[in-house]
Amino acid sequence: MRNPLSRVELYALSPAEAPTVYILCDFLGGNISCKTFSWLGLTSRRSSEQVAAAPCFLCVYIQTWTTYTVCFMSPDSPAATALRGPAYMFSAPSVSLTEVEQRFLEAAEYGNIPEVRRMLLHVPSLNVNAVDYMGQNALQLAVANEHLEVTELLLGRADLARVGDALLLAISKGYVRITEALLGHPSFRDARRLTASPAQADMLDDFYAYDEDGTRFSHDVTPVILAAHCQEYEIVYTLLSKGARIDPPHDYFCGCDSCNYQQQFDSFSHSRSRINAYRGLASPAYLSLSNEDPVLAALELSNELAMLANIEKEFKNDYCRLSSQCKDYVVGLLDLCRSTEEVEAILSGETDSEDSYDMPGRPSLTRLKLAIKYELKKFVAHPNCQQQLLSIWYENLPGLRQQTTAIKLLVVLAVAIGLPGLAVAYWVAPCSRVGSVMRSPFMKFVAHASSFTIFLGLLILNAADRFAGTTLLPNMTHHQHPEGSPLNPDPLLLYRMTTTPFTWMEILIISWVMGMIWAEVKEIWSQGPGEYLVEPWNFLDFGMLAIFLASFSCRFSALRHADLAQTYVHAHYTTLINITLPPEIEYFTLARIDWLPSDPQLVSEGLYAVAVVLSFSRIAYILPANESFGPLQISLGRTVKDIFKFMVIFILVFLAFMIGMFNLYSYYLGAKQNDAFTTLEESFKTLFWAIFGLSEVRSVVINNGHKFIENIGYVLYGVYNVTMVIVLLNMLIAMINSSFQEIEDDADVEWKFARAKLWFSYFEEGRTLPVPFNLVPSPKSMLGLVTAIKSLLLQFAERHIVEKTETQLNQLGESKNSGYGASTSPTRYQKIMKRLIKRYIIKAQADRESDEITEGELKEIKQDISSLRYELLEEKAQNMETLDGLLRRLGEISTPAQRCEDVQLKY
Repeated sequence: MRNPLSRVELYALSPAEAPTVYILCDFLGGNISCKTFSWLGLTSRRSSEQVAAAPCFLCVYIQTWTTYTVCFMSPDSPAATALRGPAYMFSAPSVSLTEVEQRFLEAAEYGNIPEVRRMLLHVPSLNVNAVDYMGQNALQLAVANEHLEVTELLLGRADLARVGDALLLAISKGYVRITEALLGHPSFRDARRLTASPAQADMLDDFYAYDEDGTRFSHDVTPVILAAHCQEYEIVYTLLSKGARIDPPHDYFCGCDSCNYQQQFDSFSHSRSRINAYRGLASPAYLSLSNEDPVLAALELSNELAMLANIEKEFKNDYCRLSSQCKDYVVGLLDLCRSTEEVEAILSGETDSEDSYDMPGRPSLTRLKLAIKYELKKFVAHPNCQQQLLSIWYENLPGLRQQTTAIKLLVVLAVAIGLPGLAVAYWVAPCSRVGSVMRSPFMKFVAHASSFTIFLGLLILNAADRFAGTTLLPNMTHHQHPEGSPLNPDPLLLYRMTTTPFTWMEILIISWVMGMIWAEVKEIWSQGPGEYLVEPWNFLDFGMLAIFLASFSCRFSALRHADLAQTYVHAHYTTLINITLPPEIEYFTLARIDWLPSDPQLVSEGLYAVAVVLSFSRIAYILPANESFGPLQISLGRTVKDIFKFMVIFILVFLAFMIGMFNLYSYYLGAKQNDAFTTLEESFKTLFWAIFGLSEVRSVVINNGHKFIENIGYVLYGVYNVTMVIVLLNMLIAMINSSFQEIEDDADVEWKFARAKLWFSYFEEGRTLPVPFNLVPSPKSMLGLVTAIKSLLLQFAERHIVEKTETQLNQLGESKNSGYGASTSPTRYQKIMKRLIKRYIIKAQADRESDEITEGELKEIKQDISSLRYELLEEKAQNMETLDGLLRRLGEISTPAQRCEDVQLKY
């Protein structure tokens, strides 16, 4: 079968002779049969490159299977106009261009290097800044089509404009060599060219394009910001090496003159400029190449962006996406670690000692602490991080990590039983083998958990004497029992003195509470109030301990008043039978049912009950240590948050119906079958229990014949039940189910993050002895106090010496650092980070190269072929001219020789 393109005929037809069916295509050569080109102003003997450069459209009319008629038409012909379509306005040439300028722009666009060179050299009046219909000059067209040689030729002109636009265009397309060529232009010798955005440079010169449509890029985008947006590592590195930087935006609540002016002039542009700047700062390329500590920079930036997402709600999705990008960057670095040293470097950050990563001491984990604070869950739950945490968790306990769960449970039980002995051993010898084992995070956790379990056991045992009921009824006192019974050992003993004093079990509970209060005080002192209030569990601890303290205070107050009354009785009476006591003394002989509602002992018992409930809910704190209960505890915490959100709508609806029903029935007190809705209290009770189906329908019935009020009550009560029970409660269930599903979908990450938070609380130095053994000052604590006082005195003395030395140096006019120069050699942490950054960049570039087999690369290949065609045509033309010259020279030489030969033959 023959090639369908085996024959191509070229015709130059007038617009009237043009065929009716055309297919727009590119002309790249072929078997050309030249007929006539008079309409184009060409001759049939002209070269094929002249045909290719003719200012016309190339169209193909399908004539037969093997023959194609190729026709050149005028751009203004009706057939060509019909072909343009609605997008022609974006590609049509400008009517203000001369023919020379049009040819120049086309040559720059298609990479015709010989034509561009010829016109630059031989057309003195050529306007190199002429623009087409879209406002692009020759430099922009050359850069857009990646013609490096054309770009270099154009950069040789001193009057070249819009170099900044060309640079931004090259950066956006990722043309590294063209970008380097543009940066070599003399205009970039001024450092402001790389730091100023188009909006900041519009009053200087024509470095950027400024027409009615503005420049192609946003006016607030600088070259380095654009390179960071495009993830061009090489270009970002080149720009940074030339001094380009991205200035962080001002604080959102900044009140400086610049921010106020931009906010008032164009608030939208101001917000967009902030987002563009943050997009550049959050770029992995910029984070990797511009920061000495990219991990810290990414962590801080992710937190800042998360806060801005809550402030600027209209751009919340943008800021959340950038915050996630920073988090993913840190996770990517952690994923590239190949040794424990590198993991410790990321988790701990810069250290004071050069060999700190090789020292046997526990790493500081400052970056990990920051990640937990900013809730970088994927970073904390990463296997490399978890493995490092696990090794620290079982510190000083070799072999326990590999033991079975049964062995670990036996260890926990042994620690719980021998906790007093271990505490005494640590108190006596904190630096011994037992002391080092007790300082292990795992042992600290077991000791504290065992201590708290014992505390809960004491709370249970404190109520054990009332499990089967009390001996005395609420309306009985000990005087109603026989003389000499255990309840009445002393005839002068007041009844309150039998119920108010603390039992030995309650004294133990008080000691545990005081130990927990002391532990919380130490935690506040070490962390600071700000850090302490960030953790939600601390609110539970604070509330529980405060309620316990208030309960014991009320109980002590009741005991004091009862003791004063008992002292008065012992001083003035010999018996309490058939005597009249003063009212304030007689009150302490009354049965419980006759006590005042505000009695301190009643208040103490109520507060104690609440504190017990909070104490048992505190068990949830240690549940994340277990893989089975951890996700459940996380879901429970998320459910509590959903309930608090739901309570806002619930309270609004509840208040609306409570006030409405009260206003409707408040006039019918005593005229209803019950007291529902007749008072504000009854209205609250009725509506609240109606949620659980415990209120009656007859609550709205009125005894007399006011049917209109009764019907209104039925309607409101029915609407309330539908709204609260069917709508709002089901909405709450849906919210809880959604939250649980979110946790379930990412249960492993959520659990490991929660477990890491629990573990990290035991990594801190101190808090080794559990409650209540921490109340006894240990020799180690006393030594630490003496050391702290000594260090404070030494710091004060050194500060005084430094200030004196600085004063002397200032008087001598010397620098305070003249004696010892700062070391310029990179630290070990910097070496490790540099190694990790190199791996990250190589991986990012490899991933990008594997994903970029796109239409852009095909277009690039096409442009290279087009440029090669023009070069080959130029070389061919030169060779043809050389050949013509040789032929003429040969002809000149051969003519005299022929004449001589003719003369010889003649004679």
